[in-house]
Amino acid sequence: MKRVLFITFAFMTLIACNNSQKSDTTSSEKGTIFFTEFDTPYGTPPFDKIEFADYRPAFLAGMEEETVEIDSIVNNPEAPTFENTIVALDNSGKLLTRVSQIFYGLESAETNDSIQALAEELSPLLSEHSDNINLNEKLFNRIKAVHDDTTGLNLTTEQYRLLDDKYKNFVRSGIMLGEAEKTRLREINKELSALTLKFGNNLLKETNSFKMVIDNKADLAGLPEGIVAAAANAAKAAGEEGKWVFGLQKPSWLPFLQYADNRDLREKLYKAMYMRGDNDNEYDNKKIINDIVNLRIEKAQMLGYDTHADFILAENMAKTPANVYKLLNEVWDYALAQAKKEAVELQKLIDAEGGNFKLASWDWWYYAEKMRQQKYALNEEELKPYFKMENVREGVFTVANKLYGLNFKKLDNIAVYHPEVEAYEVTDAEGSHVAVFYTDYFPREGKSAGAWMSSFRGQKILDGENIRPLVFNVGNFTRPTETTPALLTLDEVETLFHEFGHALHGMLSNVNYAGLSGTSVSRDFVELPSQIMEHWAIHPEVLKLYATHYQTGEVIPDELIAKIDAASKFNMGFTTTEFVAAALLDMDYHTQREKKELDVREFEKQSMAKIGLINEIIPRYRSTYYSHIFSGGYSAGYYAYLWAEVLDADAFQAFAEKGIFDKETAQLFRDNVLSKGNTDDPMTLYKKFRGAEPNPVYLLRNRGFIE
Repeated sequence: MKRVLFITFAFMTLIACNNSQKSDTTSSEKGTIFFTEFDTPYGTPPFDKIEFADYRPAFLAGMEEETVEIDSIVNNPEAPTFENTIVALDNSGKLLTRVSQIFYGLESAETNDSIQALAEELSPLLSEHSDNINLNEKLFNRIKAVHDDTTGLNLTTEQYRLLDDKYKNFVRSGIMLGEAEKTRLREINKELSALTLKFGNNLLKETNSFKMVIDNKADLAGLPEGIVAAAANAAKAAGEEGKWVFGLQKPSWLPFLQYADNRDLREKLYKAMYMRGDNDNEYDNKKIINDIVNLRIEKAQMLGYDTHADFILAENMAKTPANVYKLLNEVWDYALAQAKKEAVELQKLIDAEGGNFKLASWDWWYYAEKMRQQKYALNEEELKPYFKMENVREGVFTVANKLYGLNFKKLDNIAVYHPEVEAYEVTDAEGSHVAVFYTDYFPREGKSAGAWMSSFRGQKILDGENIRPLVFNVGNFTRPTETTPALLTLDEVETLFHEFGHALHGMLSNVNYAGLSGTSVSRDFVELPSQIMEHWAIHPEVLKLYATHYQTGEVIPDELIAKIDAASKFNMGFTTTEFVAAALLDMDYHTQREKKELDVREFEKQSMAKIGLINEIIPRYRSTYYSHIFSGGYSAGYYAYLWAEVLDADAFQAFAEKGIFDKETAQLFRDNVLSKGNTDDPMTLYKKFRGAEPNPVYLLRNRGFIE
């Protein structure tokens, strides 16, 4: 299960595209670069020409333009039809979409104080703009008229899906409420927009503010040379040349916890990591969490739901909190039992080494790494030379070629938003253009933690033209050093494959309407295309295709592949327990029925005590840095990774049975999942691919919980 974040922005789901353009502004004015389609190869963003000063005017013009478009739909003297109301709405807001997708892409991947300040300024404006559309009664009446009487319309499944989606969106946005409630709802939406943004900004600033500086080489004992070199580079960049710096980006803190012999320093770095947002300073997130949870309760109940989770899940595959808890608790029973066994083993290792202490959470990675080497003779540092980042990227390209006939050509004539970003043209087996794909893989101070996929332009068909997407993957993987290229860990390899699966979902979209395109699907379905790709990452047949030693060119030997396979279920109790604990914490927050002053630390403590989480493990995300649910769009939705694993484990079984590159199976998956977006019910799409609903037994087997 990947600790990744697939970024979406709530307001962006309300914004689609049409051909309306501003014509009363000269090209010399700021913002005008966004007013027309970009005159660039494939319509890619001209990052070399876009200035910060362009964003605000473009946002304001975009909102104004979409308002005019909505008024045009509302005041159309003709009777409402699917085309003049539903399609027109789906096609509205072209300018606002264009600037939003670029600005918020950079707000996550390449931000700065100016971008963050503008995002805070725009937040209430965009919230109000969205509410002005979603609470427009005249617009809703036209939508309702079409929705209530489809007799004779002869709508396709996709068209009815769009119609129903638009109708439900208005209902779920509060159109049925009285005026006083609508006023309050507008206030809530503005507050939530600002609070979730503030949560993420606080987390980024606190993450960047901590640096553990080491000036005694003896304190580096146990650390591999590559990690030491990376820390030396970090120190040089921080003005601490001759020393070593470790920070709170994962490629820095995780290897330190895995390998550093100095237990006190492991504890120091670990506590800095898990106390982010919980230090009672200017970046503290506890009050923000309290406010977000209470506002979500109020909003859900105003809209007729008992809890925020009920509200969110109504449109997901899971449907109800009870179904989510059922899955999580069933897996929890297996995971916790296994984690307890693993803790006993690690304690025995500590005792055998003469350690006079009880296993603590900051010890787990260190002793688990020792245990893995003992049991399987598998050393991550032995593997990393075979996982040069560029080779892994070529690996996902090769898999995409063998499965779907896709080809990737590096583009040198495309402007990018950072020198480390690379762009590729994606073509199909016939040479036709499919998409442009950007990669951005290394941590920076201006980049949020985690890994994600998003788009600078989504796919749709407009006026007979199939507009192809501009998709990007962002990661925070191990950087190259002065002496070695970027050598990835197994976890990073799987994350790269995971995010590329999201990218395929976006790139291979082939639907008519923007609102149903690509990854615009329920949270517990969107992780299927990403997680199934992880199965190819370390499959022996695939490893032979891309895993070559960066110095010798040697293909990864069979004995190393055998070790990877043998150790694939190692530490799975810990991995699953920390994940499910976080998913249950998310559900506990969002199944609250009463607004109250939350003591965040105490709430988290009680939530974990209730399920019997052992002291040696903490949830994968503690509340104050749980960006998935408090700033990333996954509230009452973190369970989705596990829910989707039921799907992906079953789906990959189809490939395992017929061959991992079986063309017929790949075509079925492409035709019924990857290309379909949200054009049909997710389970209907899945059954069209697989022939039946998924069997959860494969998830349990993959995690080693059953034979």
